[in-house]
Amino acid sequence: YHYGQGHPMKPHRVRMTHNLVVNYGLYRKMEMFRPRLISPTAMTRFHSDDYINFLKTITPDNMQDYVRQLQRFNVGEDCPVFDGLFEFCQLYTSGSIGGSARLNEGRADVVINWAGGLHHAKKAEASGFCYVNDCVLAILELLKCHQRVLYIDIDIHHGDGVEEAFYTTNRVMTVSFHKFGEYFPGTGDVLDCGYAEGKNYAINFPLNDGMDDDSFRSIFRPVIQSIMERYAPGAVVLQCGADSLSGDRLGCFNLSLKGHADCVDFVRSFNVPLLVLGGGGYTLRNVPRCWTYETAVLLGEGDTIKDALPYNDYFEYFGPDYRLHLPVSNMENLNSREYLDRTKVQLLEILREVEPVPGTQISTGGVESNMAPRGIGDIINDSESGITRKLNVGVGIMAGGMVSKPTIGIDSNMMMEIEEFDDNTNAKERENTGKKEHGSEMVS
Repeated sequence: YHYGQGHPMKPHRVRMTHNLVVNYGLYRKMEMFRPRLISPTAMTRFHSDDYINFLKTITPDNMQDYVRQLQRFNVGEDCPVFDGLFEFCQLYTSGSIGGSARLNEGRADVVINWAGGLHHAKKAEASGFCYVNDCVLAILELLKCHQRVLYIDIDIHHGDGVEEAFYTTNRVMTVSFHKFGEYFPGTGDVLDCGYAEGKNYAINFPLNDGMDDDSFRSIFRPVIQSIMERYAPGAVVLQCGADSLSGDRLGCFNLSLKGHADCVDFVRSFNVPLLVLGGGGYTLRNVPRCWTYETAVLLGEGDTIKDALPYNDYFEYFGPDYRLHLPVSNMENLNSREYLDRTKVQLLEILREVEPVPGTQISTGGVESNMAPRGIGDIINDSESGITRKLNVGVGIMAGGMVSKPTIGIDSNMMMEIEEFDDNTNAKERENTGKKEHGSEMVS
């Protein structure tokens, strides 16, 4: 799939990542799986019917017949029409939803989908190179089995589409660390913290140019630690946009691979079901390096993976050094220690207002809203006890394009109805889950 000549978004980076993961031999420690393609109807759990029908219909050959719709749905410039557009959306979204179902079934501790993480898409609008918001749809799938889901975004751009979707609910907490100020999409101020039942459940850490490893670690770890203690999510979705790396074509941070992957390692250390997604990243030779290293980190191989790149189908892309790790630049860090500490304290104060166990149910009024959602994972109803139980099947990781072997705002018009689970059942499931030993999986 190709966005067009000169466009910074290049889906080819996912193929390069998969090839590098395979040639490092990391696939031997994961289960690869190919989830079934989701239907267009499943996409309307979040997106509007008109928008999804438009994406199904539009092609480069018939664009001239849909001038008004192209403008209405913001398709054509940053989000161009290209051959296979809807199939592209189906593939990356199916990986994320399929990964969530895998986690729900207990078949994986960690699932990776490097093709996913397209976090800017809105209910009825494409935005920022994103058409279908797989992050939101994956979270909706996780909400079928988890009372609370945490979304963490380390892309350099604010995760506005996901925040907007869940801005008024406490079932999902969104956390974004991003560049702010005259920078796309222009949202994500520290004072934007949610509304109504969702107040204090949207956390934003706005940053300036030049963020380095030490600075990022000093804010990421305390904030996430506090969230995990206060919010206690049942599952985590981690968006790992690689445009926050040093030297990115569109980015202006100065993180190394190790600094970026430290976030992944820290989130993994909580041993909560984890869905890891890709996202931005526009320097073609660096994105596969980043996501391959983070795959190794999730597998516990971060310290042993060789710096010298193995020969692979795209070896010439990685010259002239042919190394996994890259040096950072000498750019100035415009984030002062005082600013970072002040903002960190401000966010920790917001988090102190978070109730330890929030419990407002999301009612979506959307597709299949009158049924117990079965999704890709099996849900069974116990008519005698009047509760819903999920079948324990197994665990899963995804890497956009092929699959591998494991170690590992919504408002009332947008979402599927999520059935509440009996508290005692949830407690038993958490207890049983803690006793199991799982691995990681990769979807492709």
